[in-house]
Amino acid sequence: MKQTSLAEIPEQPVTHNPEIKKKVMLSPGELPHLTNFSQARFSPGQVAPGHFHDNMYEVFFVEAGEGIIRVDGQDYPVKKGSCIAVEPGEFHEVINSGDTDLILTYFGLKS
Repeated sequence: MKQTSLAEIPEQPVTHNPEIKKKVMLSPGELPHLTNFSQARFSPGQVAPGHFHDNMYEVFFVEAGEGIIRVDGQDYPVKKGSCIAVEPGEFHEVINSGDTDLILTYFGLKS
């Protein structure tokens, strides 16, 4: 068993934009097939630039705020309570298009 608390986890930069901060609750290797389980906070206007993963599914859940998840050039507006799953090879980026913080809880699974 492993227990974590967001209040006790140090912030670290998001790989695709180091100005966006995340807290990693589970790291690679802690559970089979899981690449990470994290929460990121995007300030208004911040963007995690477009990228894709060859061998990973990524699932995003919006805890607060609103924004856009662009997948293969298609914009998907998201707000609190939204969930979106991105498949391996899908080019995606996350944009905080709102005027408050966009908070995403997300995880990756190896394909």
